[in-house]
Amino acid sequence: MSVTTASYLARRAAQKQRVRILYRRSLRDTLNWAVHRHLFYQDADELRKKFDAQKNVEDLDTIDRMIAHGEAEYNKWRHPDPYTVPWAPGGSKFCRNPEPPKGIEIIYDYGQEEAELK
Repeated sequence: MSVTTASYLARRAAQKQRVRILYRRSLRDTLNWAVHRHLFYQDADELRKKFDAQKNVEDLDTIDRMIAHGEAEYNKWRHPDPYTVPWAPGGSKFCRNPEPPKGIEIIYDYGQEEAELK
């Protein structure tokens, strides 16, 4: 009995994690589709209602099917050009000013070397 209970709890924990990841991805992607913040709030509220409507389902196989369906829907409606923070990998500022190669010394004295020579 304890093996069955342990496997049940492990499967439920994995399902909860998959649902949590799916919700967070969907919420972030909703922000990519919304032009204005007030539109995002409406879409986020609808998304939350969809997740809350199925919150009390207990059958493990049904939950797995619902998660697979949700992931398929997410992949179908995923934004083709999601927002990327400019300094993150893939952003417009990422590695714009890379570090200088090793062996090159940069001295930031801003003209003070001339004052020292006099």
